[in-house]
Amino acid sequence: MTSTNIDIARTYFQAVQSGDMAALGELLDADIVWHQPGANRFSGEHKGQGAVFQMLGGMMEASQGTFAIDKIHTLMGNGDLVAATIHFTGRRGDASMGMDGVDVLRIEDGRITEMWLFSADPAAEDTFWG
Repeated sequence: MTSTNIDIARTYFQAVQSGDMAALGELLDADIVWHQPGANRFSGEHKGQGAVFQMLGGMMEASQGTFAIDKIHTLMGNGDLVAATIHFTGRRGDASMGMDGVDVLRIEDGRITEMWLFSADPAAEDTFWG
């Protein structure tokens, strides 16, 4: 099951990188719980696909479409969990952000049911998002 879940996580990150919202809709459980780190306008727990898509859309709007996961370093599985070490970037006016992060995905029955995100520099991310 771990290798299948790693494949699902890989497909998720490819969909994020290509902006394939239809694929994301197929991968995210309707009742997903998303734990966004920090103390900014996007932080907190987002429940359900609609809330997650609203948050992601807000991030894309705030970053003028530049927010991106530009590198997926490693995918590691343990049962129904997959941890991904990543690098993400964004620009907003004269401000820019680029840092490493860790995303942890819980995958059940082929769908992502819970997501925890971690940032290498939470203060810098909070400043960027405001």
